[in-house]
Amino acid sequence: MSKIKRVVGSLGLAAAFVAAGCNSAAVVKAGTPRAGNPVFPGWYADPEGVVLGGRIWIYPTFSARYYQQLHFDAFSSPDLVHWTKHERVLEVAAVSWARRAMWAPALAEKNGRYFLFFGANDIQSDQETGGIGVAVADRPDGPFNDYLGKPLIDRFHNGAQPIDQCVFRDVDDRHYLLYGGWRHCNLALLKDDFSGVLPFPDGKTFQEVTPEGYVEGPFMFVRRGKYYFMWSEGGWTGPDYSVAYAIADSVHGPFKRIGKVLQQDPAIATGAGHHSVIQRPGHDEYFIVYHRRPLGETDRDHRVVCIDRMEFDEQGLIKPVKMTFEGVEEIKGFAAGNAINPSRGREGRVR
Repeated sequence: MSKIKRVVGSLGLAAAFVAAGCNSAAVVKAGTPRAGNPVFPGWYADPEGVVLGGRIWIYPTFSARYYQQLHFDAFSSPDLVHWTKHERVLEVAAVSWARRAMWAPALAEKNGRYFLFFGANDIQSDQETGGIGVAVADRPDGPFNDYLGKPLIDRFHNGAQPIDQCVFRDVDDRHYLLYGGWRHCNLALLKDDFSGVLPFPDGKTFQEVTPEGYVEGPFMFVRRGKYYFMWSEGGWTGPDYSVAYAIADSVHGPFKRIGKVLQQDPAIATGAGHHSVIQRPGHDEYFIVYHRRPLGETDRDHRVVCIDRMEFDEQGLIKPVKMTFEGVEEIKGFAAGNAINPSRGREGRVR
C-alpha cells in the first residue's frame, strides 16, 4: 500500500491552461485542491468506481499486453484527491483457470464480503477456457481469491463475448449482470450468492439488451426512478472510442440510444471511454470515472484513469462531459455516514 501525492492547485492550473490557450481554469477558485487528470500515475484502463467504507475505490485494468495482464491493483481516496495504491489485490495465481487478459473488474459488496467480477483469457469461441470469473475477499483491498474455481460465464450467448461485466443492484435488491463484447450486450439475473445465474420468467437466462451503436463496456445506474444504461462505442485502440447512453423505466429496457456524452477532445486527449459512474452519497452529484489516451501517445495500452463531473439538464438528460486536465475538486467527507454503499439502483447509495 502506498500513498500517492498528487494535488494540483488551481493557480498552477490557471497558468498551465493559459499556456495551452484555454481559459477553463478561470472558474476554479484559487487555492482549491484538485486531483489533476490522470488521478493517479501508471497505465490503467476500464476503471470501476465504487464507494465503500467511507472511501472512493477504483479498480482498473492494468493496461499492458494481454500476457502481462495478470493482476489487478486498486486505489482508494477519502476525498477524490488524495489516493492510496493497493497493489495486486488479485493475482493470476489465485485463479486456476486464468492465463492472460485479466480485464475490467467490477466490485459488489454483499453481507460483509467483497466480490470482484472480472474477465480473463479473451476467449474467441466456446471451445476455449475463460470468460467472466468471480473472486472474493473479506476486505476491499483483498487479497481476493477465486470464488467458483471456474468461470461464472464461459460461453457466448446471443453473440456476446463474455467480458466487460457490470454488476447492478436494482431497487428491489436483486443483482444483475450486464456484460458483453463483440457488439452484443446481455442482461442476466445473478443468484443470491453470486454462484450462478437464474432464468427470467420467460425461461430465458440471458436477455439481449443491445442498443444501437453498442460495442462494449456497459454500465447502469438509477436516478430519479429512471434507468441509465451507458456503454462504449468505437474501437478501443483508436481515437474515436467514446461513451453513449440510453434511458428506460426498467432494468430490462427497452434502451433507445440518445447520444454520446464522452468523446475525444483534440485539446485534451483521445480514446475516452470504458467508464463507470460514482454518485456522492446523499447528493445529486455524479462523477464519471473513465480512461483516455494522452495526446501524442500512440501505443494502444498507454491509457490513464481520469475523473470529471457528470451533470444533467432539467429533463434528466446527461450533459456532454467536458474532459479536463485539472480534474475534480477535493470533497472532504465525500462518503461520510455511508460505511458501505452497496447499490447502484438506490439513489445516494452507489453499490
